[in-house]
Amino acid sequence: MNDKPKLLISECLCGVPCRYDGKDNYIEALDLLNEYYELVPVCPEVLGGLCTPREPAERQGNRICTADGTDVTTQFIRGAELTVRIAIEYKCEQALLKAKSPSCGYKRIYDGSFTRTLTDGHGCTVEALLAENIRIYTEHDIDLLLAQKKR
Repeated sequence: MNDKPKLLISECLCGVPCRYDGKDNYIEALDLLNEYYELVPVCPEVLGGLCTPREPAERQGNRICTADGTDVTTQFIRGAELTVRIAIEYKCEQALLKAKSPSCGYKRIYDGSFTRTLTDGHGCTVEALLAENIRIYTEHDIDLLLAQKKR
């Protein structure tokens, strides 16, 4: 039986081409993470019903819209809810998610102007996971995540 703690992780960080542009965000530390954690990959945007590739979207207050003004909030919220269900089902206490994303961004996200300007805030999936007391990390925090396990 696998007794490693479960780590919810953005699928794009695992090399799955599920980003809005059909690409991935593969991280080199994936094998190392896999030594210490049982990885539970998710893409909230795909879970919410959005296709790959898709138009880029950004948070605009409580809504999430594409650059042409299409409101995709419903799909993002559905994906966040399903991601939380998966995290609870697999007993994930931590999540490693893609920085800046309107779903998975933690602390800093794009501001909704589609000018690549960052602002303080969380993606909608991060907000939902934090409400369940799940600790959030981004790909920039991998050293912190690994340091916990190497003690």
